Amino acid sequence: MDGIIPLWKERGMTSHDCVFKVRKILKMKKVGHGGTLDPNVDGILPICVGKGTKLLDLLHEQPKTYFGEITLGKATTTEDNDGGVIAQKEVTTPLSTEEIDAMMQQMTGPLVQVPPMYSAVKVNGKRLYEYARAGIEVERPERQIMIYEFKRMNTPVYDEEAKTQTWNFTVTCSKGTYVRTLAVDLGQKLGFPAYMSRLTRLQSGGFTPKEAVTLDGLQQSTDQGKISQVIQPLEAVVSQLPKVNLTKQEFDKARNGMRFRTSQFPAFDGELLALFYQQKVMAIYEYCDEFKQELKPYRMLRNCEEDFH
Repeated sequence: MDGIIPLWKERGMTSHDCVFKVRKILKMKKVGHGGTLDPNVDGILPICVGKGTKLLDLLHEQPKTYFGEITLGKATTTEDNDGGVIAQKEVTTPLSTEEIDAMMQQMTGPLVQVPPMYSAVKVNGKRLYEYARAGIEVERPERQIMIYEFKRMNTPVYDEEAKTQTWNFTVTCSKGTYVRTLAVDLGQKLGFPAYMSRLTRLQSGGFTPKEAVTLDGLQQSTDQGKISQVIQPLEAVVSQLPKVNLTKQEFDKARNGMRFRTSQFPAFDGELLALFYQQKVMAIYEYCDEFKQELKPYRMLRNCEEDFH
């Protein structure tokens, strides 16, 4: 069994929990996930099985889209609603939608972000959340991220009693982005402590809720012998890559990991190229020198003739 399961992860579970349960349902060891989701975040978690695990890093690299909620007026230790309140500043006058939208627009494009203390980033061999739980503050490495879109999705709601202001947003961002930190940084730019009060991943690896299946649904499909209806083929992950259809001679060359001259594929001008044979992806190739004159294997997915029957 090879492919990708667009799992709808429920809140309260870790990504590792999901992998463990999928292994148990499918009775397979070769299972991995294509991008961590925090326990309190629900949404799309691509689960790769069989040869699909060879595409894990490709899934990690792809942009992801989230729907969330930000609350101004309070900050928490974890930057979301799991942590204790560490700062408060009353929003005495609600911010206008124009102020909010202008600042969100300013936060699109390339950004530098500092990961939160409650995160799995490693510093000196230990994860940041281990330091945080021990009450130790350490210097965190900055990282470059890309925010493709950051938009307000409803009219902000002002809580007269709590003196807070809340609104929904969507964000499409690169790998490595901490959306809760983005919410906190937005609040700071608007002059208030803030935290991310809710988050759902709506798209990952090109998969959306309409393709997603829950763990219960996966178990049911497996029990009924209908797993093929919920597992997506390898081709779904490489659909955004430029592709070429190989001849039999080219297939024989590629299956042995041989290189190609880029001049053989003049239409290719990207970073990765998907090689297809008989309507199935068999490999992904990349440039192998700085002059981009040759292509070499990046991932070999299928190299037996039996895989194409």
